[in-house]
Amino acid sequence: MSSALTRREMLAGGACWLAAGALARVGGAAPRSRVVLVRRPDVLDGAGAVRFAVLGEMLDDAVRTLLAADTAGEAWRRLVAPADVVGVKSNGWGSLPTPPELEGLLVQRIRGAGVAADRVAVADQTVLRDPVFRRATALINTRPMRTHAWSGLGTCLKNYIMFAEEPSHYHPDACDSLGSVWLLPHVKGKTRLNVLVMLTPQFHSVGPHAFSKSYTWRYNGLVVGADPVAVDTVGARIITAKRLQHFGEDRPISPPPRHILSADTRYGVGTADPARIELIVRGDDRDLLVSAPMA
Repeated sequence: MSSALTRREMLAGGACWLAAGALARVGGAAPRSRVVLVRRPDVLDGAGAVRFAVLGEMLDDAVRTLLAADTAGEAWRRLVAPADVVGVKSNGWGSLPTPPELEGLLVQRIRGAGVAADRVAVADQTVLRDPVFRRATALINTRPMRTHAWSGLGTCLKNYIMFAEEPSHYHPDACDSLGSVWLLPHVKGKTRLNVLVMLTPQFHSVGPHAFSKSYTWRYNGLVVGADPVAVDTVGARIITAKRLQHFGEDRPISPPPRHILSADTRYGVGTADPARIELIVRGDDRDLLVSAPMA
């Protein structure tokens, strides 16, 4: 069996996930998972630092578009309510963490929707011990996209591995069973939003915890959706296209990020079928490396 995910495998899919509030219907067709890709070339300054205000505009634009709301404020109030207890699942990997600016923006927007400060927390490895996460009614999931030695790609799906009592149990077979983490009782049905950070994604690495800035690039984007499988499918296609562009040949991701497809076909967490993903592009559409529509 090949150790790399083929294009045919990435295009295969299964049942559509009813992503809360983020479905699109065209004519009489079945609903599709909506994913918003928003890009701004000015989100990073000349030194690579995040411009807080620009990132905030990107996030608001994506959430408003995702929920087809008239304003960003309305969209955030649809996502969370004052009665919610909200955990923001971040990612603290030292070489490419979730930007603290994005963490701050998410907390700011959640608070702006009426959620009290003591009902919001940001955490990564401590989610099972954090008092807010232990009583959370809503989760927001965010992490940077990067290649990964065990799962092929570090994705929104993989970001929830810390909700498992024994994360290492999900490592075999290229982390194929990651989708099952999303069905754990303290996780299932709670995720309101997934934000896959693609400001400077990593498209190649060799070995555990490997990082080289030469294998990152300024994509200046966020991939946002309610369906983590659809979000990761879009991100994976961008990484695959970047590898082809960089290496000048088709170098499939290895190990294959088969957990994305399995989260659809084995666990029913979302849809990996491009024909059932409505991709909406906002902002800079140059060098997208992914087509809209997806199919």
